[in-house]
Amino acid sequence: MFHLLLIKLIFAHCLADYPLQGDFLASAKNHKKPISGVPWYQALGAHAAIQAGFVWLITGSLTCATVELIAHAVIDYLKCDGRTTYNQDQAMHIFCKVFYAMALTR
Repeated sequence: MFHLLLIKLIFAHCLADYPLQGDFLASAKNHKKPISGVPWYQALGAHAAIQAGFVWLITGSLTCATVELIAHAVIDYLKCDGRTTYNQDQAMHIFCKVFYAMALTR
């Protein structure tokens, strides 16, 4: 059960972080280089909400989805701020998925 849930969560993360994010959200969510006329926090919130929505759909847990919404926004903010690298960003996102799968399959 754990492995199947983790695979689903990681697959959804890859889907939402790459093709579903696209160039627009990837650029617009960056508070250091905002797109003129686009509030960066709305773009970051939208991206985090997409991620949280997938977590909710896969796990059925509103708690995990809420944690994902907040964690994803904070992790991406830190990356855009230059406080973490791309690889650290992705590792933290995957750690969250491992945490959800562990919490829900104990």
